[in-house]
Amino acid sequence: MTRRITINPATRLGRQAKIEILLDNQGEVEDIFWQTGGFPCFERVCLGRPVEEMPRITPNICGFCATSHNIASSKALDDIYSVEPTATAKLIRQLQHNASLVEDYFLHFFLLSAPDLVLGPEVNPAKRNILGELRRFGPEVVAKVFEVRQRCRQITAHIGSKSSHPEGGLPGGVSRGITEEERKWIRDTADFTVESAQQAMEIFKKFVLENPTYLKLVQNKDSQLRTFYMGLVDDRNRVSFYEGKLRVVDPNGKEYALFNYREYMNHIGEHVDPQTHVRLNYLKQAGWKGLVEDEGASLYRVGPLARLNVADEMATPLAERECEMMFDTLGGKPSHHTMAYHWAGLIEALQAAEQMRRLANDPLLTSKDVRNTNLKLKNIGIGCVEAVRGTLIHHYETDNQGLVTKAKLITATQNNAAAISLSARKAVIAGIKNGDISEEMLNQVEMVFRAYNPCLGCNNHDLFGL
Repeated sequence: MTRRITINPATRLGRQAKIEILLDNQGEVEDIFWQTGGFPCFERVCLGRPVEEMPRITPNICGFCATSHNIASSKALDDIYSVEPTATAKLIRQLQHNASLVEDYFLHFFLLSAPDLVLGPEVNPAKRNILGELRRFGPEVVAKVFEVRQRCRQITAHIGSKSSHPEGGLPGGVSRGITEEERKWIRDTADFTVESAQQAMEIFKKFVLENPTYLKLVQNKDSQLRTFYMGLVDDRNRVSFYEGKLRVVDPNGKEYALFNYREYMNHIGEHVDPQTHVRLNYLKQAGWKGLVEDEGASLYRVGPLARLNVADEMATPLAERECEMMFDTLGGKPSHHTMAYHWAGLIEALQAAEQMRRLANDPLLTSKDVRNTNLKLKNIGIGCVEAVRGTLIHHYETDNQGLVTKAKLITATQNNAAAISLSARKAVIAGIKNGDISEEMLNQVEMVFRAYNPCLGCNNHDLFGL
């Protein structure tokens, strides 16, 4: 008789989820699947809309990744209207995007994942929360986290009209520019953010890396998953959040593919499983091999750890120094330590902060040339950015009136969905003892699940288990 163990809800996620663990008569793992409620099917909502509305509509998918959707949508409009944004428009978009990345990374680490890493899986879940962090970190650290988030969100609101669901974004540019007076407080915020990101790294080192018990959580072999990895890189193969080519490396770190994201359909396959509403992504050239890992498989991962594995280096000096330390500590590159997603995220937050400072000081930032209006509708447009959680692709098609006939969104959580399920399965198999399920083991399953920072509201097909 099948025994069912339910983790409901799996907490501290971008929308709650439920994890089901099925054991056979011998107490062995029979199956694992995860579920979320609802079926938003956001792509269907967009049909028939004027395509220019998409940068305003798509941020409402989610409150976490709203800016990433806004920017990806704006880039898809550039493509569909065959127009190159002005240099100043690109700077403003990137400023907004990097500010949102810092804000989201601080949210994820300090409010969602730090209770796992700093307080540990053996602690009662009722105590592994922000209140537990207050006792461990002190109120000054927590207050600064909220200040960083608030100041970064002010930049988003200034550029996109709203902090949570920005509405800016036009084909060929942005809806408003930045004045020299506004540059002053943006520069101050950027400097403050770099300082705060460096302090966040020191906090991680003090409370995690210098504690053998918690460092063991990051280095835990049971949470390793040997997959391919994918992420945007610039023309020097450095980590890029806004533009570049998509690069894929195999589990040994060897380049497997490098392609223009507009060609994603030639490289990314989507497996349809009858038990789930989410399509399970895989490398099309390798073919669907199921929920298995290593070189002979076809699963890939995206997100912070994936981007660091894919790139030859970070794009900024402070982040590059921390990246080198991470790979040295974890035994080389690529790293397959799933729990290292948290560490990689803080390194990327530092790069985003450094990029904010560079953008805030760029002379072109305050130019009035914020839009190229030389538009020519070509009916198909594809945009891509790196969201906090991973590669995000927006693909639109229209009729000759510019009304949407097709909207396809490939979110980071969809890219990672198969790997998340496999990681959860491995965590249960490693933690189960003679069919007995301990509270600590269930906590560890949630921790692995949370390491991917899945945004289940973004996953517009929604999920009903694997």
